[in-house]
Amino acid sequence: MTTGYKDYYDVLGVSRNASEKDIKKAFRKLARQYHPDVNPGDKQAEDRFKELNEAYEVLSDSEKRARYDQLGGQYQQWQHMGGQGSVPWDDLLRQAGMRGQTTDTAYDFSGDLGGSGFSDFFDMLFGGGGRARQSRSSQRAPIRGQDTEHVVTISLAEALTGTERRLTVDGKRYTVKIPAGARTGTRVRLGGKGQTGYAGGQPGDLYLVVDVLDDPHFERKEDDLYGDCTIDVYTAVLGGEVSVPTLDGAVKLKIPAGTQSGQKFRLAGKGMPRLRSPQQRGDLYVTALIQVPTNLSQEERQLFERLAAMRR
Repeated sequence: MTTGYKDYYDVLGVSRNASEKDIKKAFRKLARQYHPDVNPGDKQAEDRFKELNEAYEVLSDSEKRARYDQLGGQYQQWQHMGGQGSVPWDDLLRQAGMRGQTTDTAYDFSGDLGGSGFSDFFDMLFGGGGRARQSRSSQRAPIRGQDTEHVVTISLAEALTGTERRLTVDGKRYTVKIPAGARTGTRVRLGGKGQTGYAGGQPGDLYLVVDVLDDPHFERKEDDLYGDCTIDVYTAVLGGEVSVPTLDGAVKLKIPAGTQSGQKFRLAGKGMPRLRSPQQRGDLYVTALIQVPTNLSQEERQLFERLAAMRR
């Protein structure tokens, strides 16, 4: 027999110690790509899909996978020993404990294999009956549709209170609520609004990915905000109150006497709401910027000169 060895792990692009979950995930991803419903009339895609089905048929079944791994070990050992010519399948199968088995998956090679719809390699190992024969229907097996993404842009002020967007995706209109506290990268899920499933499979989901625009007055770090407040030199020296802008509106901030330029003040609870606990908010940190007066009158200049002389 000239049947060549098939590396089912390579077909699915997984490691030999891949978990059942990893194998299933890899199969579904590739099956969506090569499914006949997605590639009508594409013989190459159809062949690739059959190859994926065959690999999944073996690796998703613990008994088939174990026997296949045993054979793979014997085959690799034969290669390492300098194997040449046609593969001695009878010897390798016997050494792997697969020759002459008579189970419900038809490991008896003396009878008619019946044709599984898979490769000769598969039929040689597992026969044409049992579960393999049923796998021909897997070409029409339901496959869940792919998830899709759509970017939604909002302002920082809208992220503070939450907002709505009316948008059209793939010809369909949606009104979507963006929660308070959303940040760049926040994903809003619309279940079942993604791509249509194949062969009756469930549709995927539509994810709206939030992009929060930069704000000219505030910088955001997690749930805290950072900004500046301008203080005239007299208030900085003597102390007093200044009006500080916040996303909620201006508030009064008490400035202690002797405030230095660059000094930071914390306004508790004036930052952004926490995404899943909007009643809790971060803080606003403002940096004092001392504003030096310009265009002094003659009298003002004389007063500053007198003050400077007193401090020398």
